[in-house]
Amino acid sequence: MKTIETLTPSEVAKILKLHPFTVTRLAREGKIPAFKVGGVWRVRKDEFERWIQRRTKQSFRGMGRQQRLRQRDAVANGSGA
Repeated sequence: MKTIETLTPSEVAKILKLHPFTVTRLAREGKIPAFKVGGVWRVRKDEFERWIQRRTKQSFRGMGRQQRLRQRDAVANGSGA
C-alpha cells in the first residue's frame, strides 16, 4: 500500500508564511484541503500541492504577460512575491 504524506498546520503555515491558527481556521472553513485525524488537522501533501498550483494559475489570469513572468520567476526562486 502506498504511504500518503501529510502536513501539519504548522508545516503548511511555514510554506504559506501564515500563523498556524490561520491555517487551522482556513481548514475549518473548507478553504484549504484538509481533514481531521483524532481531533488534529492534517493536509495531504499531494492535494496541497495541487491546490497551490490551481491558486497560482487563477492569480495569473488577470495579469499581463510581463507580470506573469515576474511572478513565475519569483515563485521559482523561492521569494514568493
